[in-house]
Amino acid sequence: MTYYVVSQMTFKDEPSYRRYEAAFPAVFSKFKGRVLVSDENPQCVGGDWAGDKVVVLSFPSKQDFKDFAMSADYQAIMKDRDAGVDATFLLAKGFEYGTT
Repeated sequence: MTYYVVSQMTFKDEPSYRRYEAAFPAVFSKFKGRVLVSDENPQCVGGDWAGDKVVVLSFPSKQDFKDFAMSADYQAIMKDRDAGVDATFLLAKGFEYGTT
């Protein structure tokens, strides 16, 4: 079952975030995830949204996400992410037709 991480971010310290962003690919490439969306200019087409960036990641399983998120390498770069943005992160299970 595919799992998705949806992140909505608002920049608060852009240099810190850019350090995180630069380090992210080398860390992420060690895991089974894929970056599906990374957009610093998303268009709100309904409702209200005042963020600066949206990111969507996919993982083959919930465990694959946990392996990435809890890894020592990712934990080491998270300090720059947390310093750089206010963010909301959602982990959502993918939908498969024919299942409930």
